[in-house]
Amino acid sequence: MRYTGVGLVMLAAICWGISGGIADILMTRGWNPIVISFYRGAIGFICFFAWFIFRFRENKSTSSRLYLWSIVAGIGVAGNFTLYFLSIESSSVAVAATLMYTAPVFVLLISFFLRIERSSWFKWGCIFSVLVGIILLTGTYNTNSGAVSFLGLAAGLSAGLSYTLFIFGFKNASSIGKPQTMLTIAFFSFCLILFLFVDKNEAATVLTSGDIGLFLLLGILGAGISFIFYVIGIRKTAPTTASMVAMVEPVTASLFGVLLLGDQLTLIQFFGMVIILATITILSVKQSN
Repeated sequence: MRYTGVGLVMLAAICWGISGGIADILMTRGWNPIVISFYRGAIGFICFFAWFIFRFRENKSTSSRLYLWSIVAGIGVAGNFTLYFLSIESSSVAVAATLMYTAPVFVLLISFFLRIERSSWFKWGCIFSVLVGIILLTGTYNTNSGAVSFLGLAAGLSAGLSYTLFIFGFKNASSIGKPQTMLTIAFFSFCLILFLFVDKNEAATVLTSGDIGLFLLLGILGAGISFIFYVIGIRKTAPTTASMVAMVEPVTASLFGVLLLGDQLTLIQFFGMVIILATITILSVKQSN
């Protein structure tokens, strides 16, 4: 069908938005963000491994480049999940999700300094616009009562940069092997990385806690089926369309936070969020053309 790809990417973005809200609920119940992130990725890995086994005959690959780029993707997704949850803990779901989507602008800024990409008045205008949006969203214009802590701001922006690393690794790996192979390797790497940092005792208590259902839901929605939807949908969707549809994630996360979790955004914060999302959408469309 014509709109199958768009629909799958949108479903993935909605699942990611909801996962931020679920993580916020778990953090209010006392769970550590790294433990939450670990279970999100570990449950996702189980889903991808099952997909890999189901399509085992199609997944045979000995390419060292596939393993390399898949590991890079795993590092990126580990940083994205963990830093995103840390940002939620220090701010709110709406703010963290919006900050995460500023990554393209900061990658663009780095590209200027490394002379990978030519600068233009339009691109500098986008960078300035996003910075204004961040200032309004985080309340840094008022030094006496900032709406978001420095940790929340830094973690949110870093989550976006980690997300960019994942996309970069994924694009290179998917051109070599099957998506189920790449995702299995990436999330296995994810589990190994976070296992080094996670509180083992707290992680073990999850299995017998009353919140195990939320952890399962987080892993299935936030990593398992959402990434499967995304990798299938992105192949049937133009990059420009995918960039715009991806904005459903911060919108979903914001609605979840405001309507269900009681998060509050001032009019100025809301205006800053609109500026950021609109600028990123315009920049993504322009860059894809």
